[in-house]
Amino acid sequence: MNATNDILIIGGGIIGLAIAVELRQRGASVTVLSRDFQEAASHAAAGMLAPYAEQIPAGSMLELCTRSRQMYGDWTGKLENLTGLATGYNPCGILSPVFELPHNPTPLAPTSSWLNQTEIHAFQPGLNPDILGGWWHPEDGQVDNQKLVHTLRQAAKILGVNLQEGTAVQSIIQKSGKIDKILTQNQDYQAQTYVLATGSWSSELIPLPVRPIKGQMLALRMPTPQSLERVLFGPNTYLVPRKNGRLIIGATSEEVGWTPHNTPQGINALLQRAMGLYLPIADWTIEDFWWGFRPGTTDEFPILGPSAYDNLVLATGHYRNGILLAPITATLIADLITHEVTDPLLTSFNSDRFFPKSDFFPKS
Repeated sequence: MNATNDILIIGGGIIGLAIAVELRQRGASVTVLSRDFQEAASHAAAGMLAPYAEQIPAGSMLELCTRSRQMYGDWTGKLENLTGLATGYNPCGILSPVFELPHNPTPLAPTSSWLNQTEIHAFQPGLNPDILGGWWHPEDGQVDNQKLVHTLRQAAKILGVNLQEGTAVQSIIQKSGKIDKILTQNQDYQAQTYVLATGSWSSELIPLPVRPIKGQMLALRMPTPQSLERVLFGPNTYLVPRKNGRLIIGATSEEVGWTPHNTPQGINALLQRAMGLYLPIADWTIEDFWWGFRPGTTDEFPILGPSAYDNLVLATGHYRNGILLAPITATLIADLITHEVTDPLLTSFNSDRFFPKSDFFPKS
């Protein structure tokens, strides 16, 4: 049996859902095939919206990230109005403490400011005494990634997106340079346009340089919701306090293929780094820990835009920035599909930066 749609999105994580909602709001009929939501990169995330705290170098990637962050307030507001659910968006700013002084503390952004040792410890008590200063990035912020994904799923259902859960794509059938159909364990699917948003699993379907990078995370329960109010982004670790008193600590970055589960080594590394940054957490309660796979590329840039197949659009490889880049990815991909408008920014993220078009197609 074939199910025919205007647009078929392979992948039900935050990127696939954001694109589906945007396209449905523009009037397209959309089906989303979701393989295993529990292993999506959305879980291996703390929801930081942190292009400056991440110290992304000036260029196309920083522009993509800052444009997306600027969209976040309006984007989440519309989702909340549609669903009546909260996304946990909080433009709270991010503090980036350092243990080594930079040679020239030049602001990374017009609104970012450098705090010396005295200023940063007054600004945020409880920091490791060895911290010598840090950056305050008032425009960075956070969103509760789990709430956001739940809200996106509800928005998709309200708008009439056809969500197919537990549906693994077995193969993509191509004919004459186009996708002909998608084979799953249950049925075949056909569409006018296909979107690949399968994150770490993308290379299992077409030859893309996307690999799984496991991230382990944990959560502590703060003594009071006000015990730590600022996001701390330190060397190799970050602490993200939620308004409900939950503190997210992340994240490992492990090249272990598809090896699942949390490990003592990973959890210990998270705790040691976090306690080395902010001292009071040593006595707080461990509440939860989890893991997921981030889709990494060789240059750590996402893969966005047209593919070698005429009717296949790519939206994958977001690595650590999938949550941050959801709004801009949805908008740019929807513009490309519905209006055939290619934002000049997309040229930096096309798949042809890795290999020529001919490499997609089987050798005769």
